[in-house]
Amino acid sequence: HTHTHTRDEEAALSTLRRRSSSPPQIRAEMGDGGQDINANPLKGDVHDGDQELERALDRWLLWDQNPKTKAEIEKLRHDGKKKELRDRLCCRMTFGTAGLRSSMGAGFSCINDLTIIQSTQGLLKYLERCFSDLEQRGVVIGYDTRGQEKSRCSSMRLAQLTAAVFLGKEIPVYLFSTYVPTPFVPYAVRQLHVAAGVMITASHNPKEDNGYKVYWENGAQLGAPHDKRILQCIEENLEPWQESWNGNLSDVSPLRQDPLNEISALYMEDLKKLCFHRELNSKTSVKFVHTSFHGVGHDYVQAAFKAFGFAPPIPVPEQKDPDPEFSTVKCPNPEEGECVLVLAIKLAEKEGARVVLATDPDADRLAVAEEQEDGRWKVFSGNELGALLGWWMFSCWRSEHPDPSDVKNVYMLATTVSSKVLQALAVHEGFHFEETLPGFKWIGNRIDELLQSGKEVLFAFEESIGFMCGTLMFDKDGVSAAVVVAEMAAYLETINLTIVQQLNNIYRTYGHHISRTSYFKCYDPATIKKIFDRLRNYETESQYPCLCGPFKILHIRDVTTGFDSSQPNNKSVLPVSRSSQMITFTFLNGCVSTLRASGTEPKIKYYAEFCAPPGQSDTAHLEEELNRLIDALVKHFLEPEKNGLIARV
Repeated sequence: HTHTHTRDEEAALSTLRRRSSSPPQIRAEMGDGGQDINANPLKGDVHDGDQELERALDRWLLWDQNPKTKAEIEKLRHDGKKKELRDRLCCRMTFGTAGLRSSMGAGFSCINDLTIIQSTQGLLKYLERCFSDLEQRGVVIGYDTRGQEKSRCSSMRLAQLTAAVFLGKEIPVYLFSTYVPTPFVPYAVRQLHVAAGVMITASHNPKEDNGYKVYWENGAQLGAPHDKRILQCIEENLEPWQESWNGNLSDVSPLRQDPLNEISALYMEDLKKLCFHRELNSKTSVKFVHTSFHGVGHDYVQAAFKAFGFAPPIPVPEQKDPDPEFSTVKCPNPEEGECVLVLAIKLAEKEGARVVLATDPDADRLAVAEEQEDGRWKVFSGNELGALLGWWMFSCWRSEHPDPSDVKNVYMLATTVSSKVLQALAVHEGFHFEETLPGFKWIGNRIDELLQSGKEVLFAFEESIGFMCGTLMFDKDGVSAAVVVAEMAAYLETINLTIVQQLNNIYRTYGHHISRTSYFKCYDPATIKKIFDRLRNYETESQYPCLCGPFKILHIRDVTTGFDSSQPNNKSVLPVSRSSQMITFTFLNGCVSTLRASGTEPKIKYYAEFCAPPGQSDTAHLEEELNRLIDALVKHFLEPEKNGLIARV
């Protein structure tokens, strides 16, 4: 790639060599000490000194009424395990991209009975401050199927304790009587007009983890400034109140209602708004296999297929029922691809089913695989499914809105680390496209703003297989996505196309978008910080890199500091997010790549994409170039051997 710099490019490159630290005005705008809590630290700052530890230990043993977790801390004390005690007791969880999330077990840094009670007491106090009618409106609470025997910690029990905190203070509670998909909670928040929703789930995380996801009254995940203020309220209400440990309160209190039947019926009825080919669905010869990954999805996906007029999908029997051990998969994340879809693919081949649908354990995300003519299976990436569903949702909308001027009011959204394929669709078709920071909390709150200003949102997605078809709720939903993909496949069959063939049609029309996403595991937050700090002080202090191996960098955006060299004032258009590490590089060859610390898991993720103009068909060259660039990115910027990073298997 020989290339002569234009004057603009020279100016851009010189900007990268300038100071990378954020200007004082950005720091001032952050407020609250510049801490936008958007990423879970794996372990908080642990101060040395036994006084702090002794105080934390005394509090834990005084407050914890769960015999298993209490005994766990007592044993660590007896064995003199000071470092582990500090890790568990001298730091607290913070709100990340999916709320509070940590391993189940004893200690203030873990998910357990006591920390859930404390979190709920803080949430309740904050809600009282925000809603004068909290005693009339109440809250909704849902849970998944996770559990851990050694700490007697199950999602259901944690949900009951969450309910007990509210009921003990005379706040009405809509507590689901059984496990539900995560999207049912944001859906119920809006349907029941409650003040907030809580979902106990760790989604697709390892079996050891659990989490506490909070939705605001608009049905979107909690964001700034509420997250920081709730953490403050938690700190002020750490001692459990009298009724907070009464897990049976939800069984006897007249203020508790079960919204399960009402919400399920409303959801399935609302879902029909996304159905455009009911008659065709009832006759299709396409067969589907569904796996619910040992989680909540089976019953709900079956019901969704019925709502769309389909025959039921064939369930994977070994994975149909809840199992907190996730015993048939190495990890309960369908995003890992074919290696975790072995049973589903095997069943599909036996049953003559061409399409596999996999919902993750809390059914808010969806993976899809299709059998190819040569007998191999294609597992679609989140970006490929985003392209397909974006095309499909727009095609269905267009069939009902023939007036060309209607399109001016239509929006689609994606997170900034996802493919720009929707942007290409938007430019070509005339609708609007917007991008947000990673995490559906950003998408959900932006969609709420758009709808309030009279806009129409058809679709939103994130590359980590999270999709929102329509606006049933302001969060990702694997149940609706599964049945919408099924209808798309059934329709495509009538015009003799497979899903893969249609994906290639989309790329031919709107331009090939070739992307790769992967990660390294890193269990040490200090190492993660060191990697990103090095990029901000690359060869000299406060200077970003101008090259990555042989590849020239044109622009850099660092949302952690608010710096963006592509903007006239060097300020990022996306919100500053100080405690989440994320830097995006735009290369001279047109590739865009992002390095980011995960907000839910101990991972450094990397994303890279080439966007070719429509008509360019030499994709092999682009793929080769992309792979070379990613190799350079990993070697020069992440330095996995030096930093002890664990590669994705």
